[in-house]
Order: sequence, then structure tokens, then C-alpha cells
Amino acid sequence: MNVTFALNAVTTREELQEALGGEPRWSLINSVRSRLTDVDRLWLAGSPFCLLATAGADGSCDVSPRGDEPGFALVLSDTTIALPERAGNRRGDGYANLLENGHVGLLFMIPGRTDTLRINGRAVLVRDGPFFDQMAVDGRRPVLAAVVEVEEIFYHCTKAFHRSGLWRSERWDRDAAPSRSEVARALEADVPRQFGAVALEEEYAHERCAL
Repeated sequence: MNVTFALNAVTTREELQEALGGEPRWSLINSVRSRLTDVDRLWLAGSPFCLLATAGADGSCDVSPRGDEPGFALVLSDTTIALPERAGNRRGDGYANLLENGHVGLLFMIPGRTDTLRINGRAVLVRDGPFFDQMAVDGRRPVLAAVVEVEEIFYHCTKAFHRSGLWRSERWDRDAAPSRSEVARALEADVPRQFGAVALEEEYAHERCAL
């Protein structure tokens, strides 16, 4: 890492735990499991959104959003879930990582809830399976699915949501950053220059991306 100022770097687990205030509470360590419970199944059935974290063979990382109707993550067994992939922008950065390194981290959210369900495990990509019909939306089956074998599952701290006020709509500011059309016009070379701002806003408002 190239930096122009001195850093008091943390380089050992002992230093890390000291900085965090000591060892994790026993209750948190004891809550980590390797199989889904009925409670976990209910959470997944109510979750419309998750973040998928992957890393390539060289250590390069990617975090991608995944979402659909609540319950989009299909439970196949007490140790296996499947995430559907819909037709979209075709980048597939996280999926390319999975071809090199099957380790994944998943963070499932439910709007309005300040706790999250975390699943760590290993995933493989499949093009078809007997469960694809169960993941169809409007009669369209997914183009791929990531089948995840659960290694760790646990519920995570609520503090980040409280501190950020993520679900407090009175604190939302949709104009805090450039709109999607403004980003496209500034950074995406394939956007025709003749497209006006209104036309682009309408275009991106109806776009359905698979990330």
C-alpha cells in the first residue's frame, strides 16, 4: 500500500482484538452455525435483497447486489441455498471470481430491519436444475444460479443501521449524488451524446439490471 502519511497499522490478530476492545462476546461466537434452522428459513423467505461478496484467485474482490421478490434465495436443504441470476448487463464480475475461487459471503437484509443474516460458504454456478422452475419470475427461468453450500451462518449486529439511519426515510436525500443518467453521460462512452437528460432518466428508471 502506497501512502504519503504515517499509519499506525494493525498487523496481528492480537492488535486487532485490542483495538476492538477485547475478545468477542461468547454469545456471538456461540451463535455461529453450519446449518439453516427454521428461523433462518423464515428470514430468507422474507428477504428481497442480499449482497454477494467474492474474490478472485489473485485476491481481487467484488461485492454485488442481488435482489428479487422476498424469498428469491431458494432453500434447497439445511445446508444449501440457490441464488437466481436474471438476464441483465452481462458483466458477471462476481461469477467470474467464483470460477477461480468458490468462497462467498452473503449478507441478507429485510427493509426496515436493523439486523442481518450472514452466510459464508462455497458456491458453484449451474445453468439448469430441477429447482429452476421454482425461481421463475413472470414465467422466465433464471439464466444461471449460484448454488451455495453453507459453512457459517449467523445474525449480525444492528449498530451500522442505527448509526447510518439507513431505513429512516426522513434522512434520505436522493439528490446527494448525481442521478443515474448524469453518471452515464459523464462516464459511459457508449451513451449517445444526443440523448437528453429526460430521455436518459426515463431509460434508466425502467432498466432492470442483473449485477
